[in-house]
Amino acid sequence: MADIVETASNAGCFKTLMTVWEAAGLLDILKSPGPYTLFAPTDEAFAKIPAHEIADLLDNLPKLKRVLTYHVVSGDVRSDDLIQIDAAPTFEGSVLAIDNSDGVRVNDAKVLQQDILADNGVIHAIDTVLIPALVAAQS
Repeated sequence: MADIVETASNAGCFKTLMTVWEAAGLLDILKSPGPYTLFAPTDEAFAKIPAHEIADLLDNLPKLKRVLTYHVVSGDVRSDDLIQIDAAPTFEGSVLAIDNSDGVRVNDAKVLQQDILADNGVIHAIDTVLIPALVAAQS
């Protein structure tokens, strides 16, 4: 297997996510031993965001880092775990809401694919970029 960065890069549907992680200088987090769980927005999820908003994030490194680390949870949280919890603390410091009433949702994002395994954790593909409350309030 490979680490989360290599696994996400090889999947082919997380190109934008890996580009912004690299731009933020945070790839070392996803390459470290972990284990970590990455709720990974697909390229289609990033396509929903207006280009000027992505440019604003790229121009504001602290804000970009908060958004990206909001997608990471410590530990190897697989699908079996997701159905047993209703919240998960993130690297960013906030908590993600987990809802299992109709498929699996993380905040407002639908989990499209679960349990993409990596050497240092797991990736769950989601259909929306998650924005922490304080960042959303600043927009």
